[in-house]
Amino acid sequence: MPRVKLVDIAHARSGDKGDTANVGLIARRPEYYAILRDQVTAARVKEHFRGICRGNVERFEVPNLGALNFLLHESLDGGGTVSLKTDAQGKTYSSALLRMEVDVP
Repeated sequence: MPRVKLVDIAHARSGDKGDTANVGLIARRPEYYAILRDQVTAARVKEHFRGICRGNVERFEVPNLGALNFLLHESLDGGGTVSLKTDAQGKTYSSALLRMEVDVP
């Protein structure tokens, strides 16, 4: 089974609210949504962002949009107004998630 980066089958957007990054992952085609739903779990996202995300990762399914939404708690070092991180608003987190690999049947 071939492995591809998420960027090949999805696009993403990210932002923040306080110390929580928000990443939306949207399937490029309706048939790709099942791959995202089955393989891009909260646990895998947590592992992908190890060292960055210190809190829980929540996943929400949005099937009518062919999308998943993730909240990465405690991942912005306090948030944009207090953090010294280069990306204290989580704007690059979508690009980082798109580097994750999945199996494509």
